[in-house]
Amino acid sequence: MESKLALSQLSALAQENRLAVFRLLVKAGPDGLPAGEIAVALDVPPNTLSAQLNILSNAGLIEGARQGRSIIYTANYDAISGLIVFLMEDCCQGRAEICTPIMAAAQSACC
Repeated sequence: MESKLALSQLSALAQENRLAVFRLLVKAGPDGLPAGEIAVALDVPPNTLSAQLNILSNAGLIEGARQGRSIIYTANYDAISGLIVFLMEDCCQGRAEICTPIMAAAQSACC
């Protein structure tokens, strides 16, 4: 991953509503959620949500697919995995005991 992409993704997540949207979509899993449900769940006005979704989408962290009259948004798990790997790739200078708790937490959080 290039630094510019990592910065774009981190910047997209560095705002309270966008982070909440992203976390909600991660929890929703691969089926995702329609924009209207996201707005209701987070109590965000639709026009504000639209801007937030656009920023997250442009950063590659979420994807939207039209289903009928709705757009279903899903988290891009490959993108977030790539960002995490980018942040951790030079971790620990060979000291596995430092990274082991991080890896264990990630494993227990997702599975």
